[in-house]
Amino acid sequence: MSFFRGWRYTAFITGFVGFIGLALYPIAISPMMDASDYRAIQKEARKNIKQEDIQPGNMKVWTDPFGRKKPESE
Repeated sequence: MSFFRGWRYTAFITGFVGFIGLALYPIAISPMMDASDYRAIQKEARKNIKQEDIQPGNMKVWTDPFGRKKPESE
């Protein structure tokens, strides 16, 4: 059995790392760069669900912890 040496070893390692990168791109990188497709799917899937009805333990529905205030109209 012969082992890779020199440029063949470098080409093998580069190809292997490139293959892993290509396999992970649609799974991990693409959704993080553009989440609009996933937001649309989530919006469609949850359109008939009222969050107040399914909230466990009578807990308050999530609100913004930083308390951004809406501008007051005069």
